[in-house]
Amino acid sequence: MKQEYGSLLKEIKQRIDPHIKILVGFSGGVDSTVLLQGLVRLRDEFQLPLELTAIYIHHGLNIKADDWLTHCEQCCQQWQVNFISEKVRVDPKDGGLENGAREARYQAFRRNLQPQQVLVTAQHQDDQAETFLLALKRGSGPSGLSSMPAKMVFEHSYLLRPLLNITREEIESYATEQGLTWIEDDSNQDDSYDRNFLRLRVMPLLTQRWPHFSQSVTRSAALCGEQEALLDELLEPELNALMDREHSLDIKQLALCSVIKRNALLRRWFAQHNKIMPSRQQILRLWQEVALAKADAEPKLQFYQDEVRRYKQRLYLVPMIDDPVNKIIEWPLTQSLSLPSGLGVLSLTTATGKNTVRAPSKDEKVTVRFGLTQASLRIVGREHARHSKKIWQELDIAPWRRTRIPLIYYNDTLIAAINTFVTFEGKATSEYAITIEWQEAH
Repeated sequence: MKQEYGSLLKEIKQRIDPHIKILVGFSGGVDSTVLLQGLVRLRDEFQLPLELTAIYIHHGLNIKADDWLTHCEQCCQQWQVNFISEKVRVDPKDGGLENGAREARYQAFRRNLQPQQVLVTAQHQDDQAETFLLALKRGSGPSGLSSMPAKMVFEHSYLLRPLLNITREEIESYATEQGLTWIEDDSNQDDSYDRNFLRLRVMPLLTQRWPHFSQSVTRSAALCGEQEALLDELLEPELNALMDREHSLDIKQLALCSVIKRNALLRRWFAQHNKIMPSRQQILRLWQEVALAKADAEPKLQFYQDEVRRYKQRLYLVPMIDDPVNKIIEWPLTQSLSLPSGLGVLSLTTATGKNTVRAPSKDEKVTVRFGLTQASLRIVGREHARHSKKIWQELDIAPWRRTRIPLIYYNDTLIAAINTFVTFEGKATSEYAITIEWQEAH
C-alpha cells in the first residue's frame, strides 16, 4: 500500500473491498463529504475500478435543504460521480423526529439500491459512542449496545461503514488538509435532540477525562456484537423451524420456549425482516396483545411502518399501506399497470396458469378493484356458489390480504382475484384467453 493513501484512505479501501458498485449516503456534511471524496481519490488516483453513485435524501425539515441538495449535486459534478436525490416524508410518530427521519432515509436507500451495489454511509467512531450511550439510556440489551456494525446485511446486499474506526477529529483534520467544503447543519447545535445533547455536552466531558473513551466504547460495542452473533448462530436453526415460507411464526411452538428464549427468537424474527429492533416492552405487548388474544379476535399491533398480526395461530409481520378499497382503476391491457399503495404491477404474459381467464369482448371495459363485496360467488373448481367470506376462508387467505389482492372486472362482472381464483364468468375458452401476471412488491 502506498504511503500517500494515509490511514483514512487505507481504512476506506480495506472496508469496501472487494465491492465495486457503491451507493454513498451523501448529506453534504463533513463526514459524508470526506467519505465520498476518499472514494473518488481511490478511484482516480489509485485506479480502483469503483462505480460511484451518491444519494441525497431531502427530509424537508430545514429551509436550507434545497440549497444543500444543489451543493451536493455540484460536488458530484465536480468529482464525476453519479448523483440522485429523493424527497421523503418524515413521520414523527415513528419513535420521534430523529428516528422518523432515520427510518425515512433508510427506506429511500432501500428503494434506490441497485443489484450488486452496496450502501456505504459515513458514521464514525464518535457516532458509535453516541449510539452506544443512547442505547444505554433506553435500557437496551447486548443487541442494542452492539450499536452499528462495520458491515451488515441490508436489503439484497450490504451496508458498509468504512469510517467506524476514524474519529470526528481525524475526519475534520483530513477535510481541512484536503481543502474540502461542506455543509454545516445549524440543527446540529440544537441540544434538544438527544444525539446533539450527547455530542455537545456529554462527549466533550468524557473525552476530556478519558481521551480514548470513544475507542473503548467501540470495543465494548464490538464485544456485544460478537455475543449477539453467537446467539444468532445458535438460534438460527430453531427460528427457521418456527417459520414457514411467508416467514410467519408458529405461536404454539413459541409458547413452549422460556420467556428469555422466546424474546430472543422474536427479536431475531424482526431482524430477518430488516426491521428496527423492538424494545422489551414492545415484545411483551406483542405476546400478550397479539399472540395470546382471544381465539375469535383479529389482533394487531403497530411497529413503525408495520403491523404484527395473528392468523391461524401464526404471527405475521405485515407492512402497513393506504387501504386501496373503493379504488376503481381502468386497465386497457395494452400496457403494464402499476397498482396503488405499492402493491406491485399487473401485466399480460404469454404463459398459461392460474390467472388465465377469457379475453374481454370489445364492449367490456377492464377495471381493477380491491375489497370483495359480492356476497355469493361461483369459482372455478367449486361446484356450488359460496359466500365470498367462506371462499376466502377455504382458500386460507388471511383477513388483511383480502383487501390487497387485485380483483379483475369486465364492466361490473368479477372475473378473477389474481393468484387466488377465477370465477365461472371469467373461465377461459381455448380460443380467447389471456393470462395476467402479478409482480408483487416486496
